[in-house]
Amino acid sequence: MLKSTKAVGAVSILPTFSFAGTNLIPDKIKVVLIGTGSRGSSCWGKDLVGPYRDYVEMVGLCDINQKRVEVAKSMIGIDAKTYHSSKFDQMISEQKPDVVIVTTTDCYHVDYILRALELGCDVISEKPIATEADQCQRILEAEHKTGKKVYVGFNVRHSNESIEMKRILSSGELGKIIAVEYHEYLDTQHGASYFRRWHGKTKYSGSLLVHKSSHHFDLINWLLDADPVEVQAIGETAFYGSNKDFRGKNCRDCAYKTKCDFFWDMTKDKNSMRMYADCEDIDHYYRDGCVWDKEIDSYDTSSVQVIYSNGTQLTYSLNAYLPYEGQYICFSGENGRLDVRLNYRQPWETVAPYEFRLAKNRETTKTWTLQSGEGGHGGADERVKDMFFKPNQPDPTGQKATAKAGVMSSMIGIAARKSIETGRKIRIEEMIRL
Repeated sequence: MLKSTKAVGAVSILPTFSFAGTNLIPDKIKVVLIGTGSRGSSCWGKDLVGPYRDYVEMVGLCDINQKRVEVAKSMIGIDAKTYHSSKFDQMISEQKPDVVIVTTTDCYHVDYILRALELGCDVISEKPIATEADQCQRILEAEHKTGKKVYVGFNVRHSNESIEMKRILSSGELGKIIAVEYHEYLDTQHGASYFRRWHGKTKYSGSLLVHKSSHHFDLINWLLDADPVEVQAIGETAFYGSNKDFRGKNCRDCAYKTKCDFFWDMTKDKNSMRMYADCEDIDHYYRDGCVWDKEIDSYDTSSVQVIYSNGTQLTYSLNAYLPYEGQYICFSGENGRLDVRLNYRQPWETVAPYEFRLAKNRETTKTWTLQSGEGGHGGADERVKDMFFKPNQPDPTGQKATAKAGVMSSMIGIAARKSIETGRKIRIEEMIRL
């Protein structure tokens, strides 16, 4: 687990400075990375310093696990200085970065975001920006007080299918959007992976409604160009966690390997062995944790309803233990309906990764398909980094996600969690001042 130094917040809202939006960038953008797990070391590490070498120089790496940070340094292929997380301030002082990239365990994002702002740096945070309402508030206030900027790496905004949905909705063909349906299907490969890791414990991830679903909530917020106002939800840990009568500490050492359908042989994953197994003696974090751990409390079954500032209703569901993977997203408007199917790993033959159907009232239905882009997450990982680091990037639809965007997506998940706990509707304004 990645822990951190504490930081202080301040007073309320958002500047417009962009560290990669000017006509002239005299030197490379100097960045440091805090949190050198798989996502940080790959997307924001190796896949950043290689392709973006003309724009970016990574000058420091930081993690609570000193072994892991050295592994990450080797995997990224740089000669940057490494630091323990307790030396975060020292790293900033010595390396003088322009941007701090935060890819720690979710619950600690706030600490490094706040401290980076206080020390005069801009920030790119992996989603979610925060896991609690008070963390969201402190980030907005600190950004306003310091004049520095926080962005969130919402790559989903940059995928082919998201860009296509935005094009259609912005065209006005459907008229006012009255209702949205969003169904997330995780299979027993992808879904189980969250519950092997720290993500399955709410104290670290804020629950999957914050960690995973913040992607989806942000997408709808962006597509509708509206803010969530009221949230109601139900949820349960109905499949993983204590829902089995046997369990072990982790897969490699488990006595139930032959009995458990969810046994994962981590020894066959070279990178996971280097980054996690070889570093376990430092922080005792097991990458192949047991999906039946009784401490797992993140909901694997959930349904959320959201009312937006423009009156649109969102119905959202997530199930993390299905025999297939994908998404089904629908927009019902005054003039018709848009249905979008995202086909990932499914046991039946599909036409294409993305299938679109636009049905207009009393008109012929139009159907078409899209292919996935090249690169990480269908090219979305590269596009989001283009937006952050390449100069003069056009952004006509506002894809560059600000701190407010990060906060509003997290707040839906946080409010949904509170609704599940209390059994009542939660208004966003109860929990945060904007």
